[in-house]
Amino acid sequence: MNPSSQIAKFKSSGHPQSMILIFILGAIIAAVALTERSVEHLPFAVAALLFNAALLLVFVADVERAILLSGLLAVAISGISSVKFDHSALKLTVSDLPLAFAGTVPFFVLQYPRMMLGVLAAGALFAFASSAVLLYGAGSPIPVTPRVLLLLLALIGFAKASASKGVTSLRLTLTQGRCFYSTFMASLVDPACWRQFGALALSDIANEPLPLREAMPARSACSPDIIVIQHESVFDPRIFGLPVDPAVEAFLSPPDAEFGGLNVDIFGGGSWQSEFSLLTGLSSASFGSSAYYLFKKGAGRFHSSLPRSLASLGYHSTLISSCRRGFLSYDKFYSSIGIDDRIFVDELPPPFDLRRFEATNSDAVFLDAVIAAYAKRVAHDPTPRFLYALTNFNHGPHSRQLVPSGHFERERAFAMASLPNAGYAEYYTRLAETASAWQTARARLASSFPDRPVLIVHYGDHQPVLTKQIDRQLKRPADGRSPFRTFYAIEALNIPHFSPGPGADLDIAFLGTVALQRAGLALDPIFATRASLMDDCREAYFASSSERKRRFHRTLVDLGLIDLMPRTRRALRSLKPHM
Repeated sequence: MNPSSQIAKFKSSGHPQSMILIFILGAIIAAVALTERSVEHLPFAVAALLFNAALLLVFVADVERAILLSGLLAVAISGISSVKFDHSALKLTVSDLPLAFAGTVPFFVLQYPRMMLGVLAAGALFAFASSAVLLYGAGSPIPVTPRVLLLLLALIGFAKASASKGVTSLRLTLTQGRCFYSTFMASLVDPACWRQFGALALSDIANEPLPLREAMPARSACSPDIIVIQHESVFDPRIFGLPVDPAVEAFLSPPDAEFGGLNVDIFGGGSWQSEFSLLTGLSSASFGSSAYYLFKKGAGRFHSSLPRSLASLGYHSTLISSCRRGFLSYDKFYSSIGIDDRIFVDELPPPFDLRRFEATNSDAVFLDAVIAAYAKRVAHDPTPRFLYALTNFNHGPHSRQLVPSGHFERERAFAMASLPNAGYAEYYTRLAETASAWQTARARLASSFPDRPVLIVHYGDHQPVLTKQIDRQLKRPADGRSPFRTFYAIEALNIPHFSPGPGADLDIAFLGTVALQRAGLALDPIFATRASLMDDCREAYFASSSERKRRFHRTLVDLGLIDLMPRTRRALRSLKPHM
């Protein structure tokens, strides 16, 4: 039987059309309310829903299809935002759209194929449902003039709802698992989101600059080497109340070190954003959707950095990355912020075996190569060194067993007894190997250079997606900031003035400044001013409402230390001396 004749028969069977519309609209609002889980923001979500329906009505001409399509769109937005939240701890906004063209989709396909298969299936279902509505859901057509009037009324209602205090507060709920639809719709009318499409834009910047502090003199005549190691996807299980064995505890909280919790900007991926924050002293989150591709978009825009400050003190800097040279824009960005030597995993000399390493990304193999490269450079050279090493061993997914059977089995069993979760057991086993490899590397440093002062900073760049499973399994109370918490530890070799012990929780934007302080080095006016902000911001940076921080950002922009200009204007400016 023809479906259209069935619909016509149903409409003529005595059921009032207005009742059907009310029922459809009520069902859609109920579905949106289930994903919003917020009475405060529900009126805005309904206003957005009706505005979309009025907009669609202009094109489809009947109310039935307009409402149904608006409802399908709302469900699709909520679904996509929910998936993004599960894998990044942040909801979807309009400024995320460029990320589809910045490598995000291929990354997710490679790392989370099951999730992407589910998204593909849901996309196909959305396309099928939308087609069915367009083909078989038509109602009585409405003339053009009433359609335009309804759109104007809906636009006025949406504009008034957008001006409410509840909508402006949605910016603060990006890390909360609710208001998926309203958050995205609010971003459509947020100028800060749209500015991200043109040039770099700082979201936390004041109109007035902050006077810089005077430079701070060195506290010691010694200029120790500084080694910073970023441990991929490593977090402290004790954050979740899970126990650790003594070897892992000695790695996370070394007895002769300063250690504490570290707040980062990212969850699940995007390690380069943590690298950016540590080296520039800025929060990647301040740049909105541009944060994901700051290495590409930001090369040549940041003129104050940890490597440049150390260079002014006579240091030579080296990067050793576990990625290949072609990854993202690593080489170009790191060169632009002042790192002298940039060594990538495909350039490490024998006996390093690239093929063997890339099968597991083992920290035992990589850290051995890092220390060998460092030892070769400092053996007969008193020049102080800054070495930045980037590991990749504990990246997800944790459904793959990278630690061979027969190795660290006791640690795997310990993890399973603590939390019956195969993914967590694999994470912890890799962490145990990292802890063992680090102790070996540290002992090698101490024995090879018994008189050379070295400050060692190591930290976790972000939590893996796995911690979402841990949260659900442990049924922990919701905390919007906990997915962004890892660890840091600062150790010293042959530095008499170093004072070990538990340290304050830090934001990663402050970690480079703290490293300079613990090394006893001089601070230039930029780093001296940044150090003064730690009392204002404490363990937060981007999340801090400090007005002094916002004014500090204005100072950096006014001094040309952060270049926010569009690329066309930058190109014209660079041509002026030649004209």
